[in-house]
Amino acid sequence: MAEQTTLADLGKAMGIAGAAQAAAAAPAKPKLDAKGRAYATGRRKNAISRVWVKRGSGKITVNGKAIETYFARPVLRMLVQQPLVLANRATQFDVECTVTGGGLSGQAGAVRHGLSRAMTHFEPELRGVLKKAGFLTRDSRAVERKKYGRAKARRSFQFSKR
Repeated sequence: MAEQTTLADLGKAMGIAGAAQAAAAAPAKPKLDAKGRAYATGRRKNAISRVWVKRGSGKITVNGKAIETYFARPVLRMLVQQPLVLANRATQFDVECTVTGGGLSGQAGAVRHGLSRAMTHFEPELRGVLKKAGFLTRDSRAVERKKYGRAKARRSFQFSKR
């Protein structure tokens, strides 16, 4: 039976140091600021959010208000809290964010995207769970622009035969 060679075996045979392999195998370090917070930006439609995550009791503030007052609809609150619930960190992180542009639905999506990215900066081992759920992918869908000669983006003006 012939031996199967791997890239690592070939690298050793050729005398190439495995610096790239060592870097890939080493766990990623958290990216924290001087206050012990992780920062990330989230985007959805025309909304942009800036999110800071730190250790705490699970308090979420959006533009200086509690999440219950800013996102009054339960669906939007659920959308924002999905990454925390999925990673079982709902009561371990305090989240502070500012969000501008768009409507409430787009803002909730932007906060979710930013929160997911900030959580991966705080705890890099959460990346696999959040990536599999699709929370790290920027949802690029946006409103289509209006074209000239059209009533809206695709709708034509009403046709009149006479």
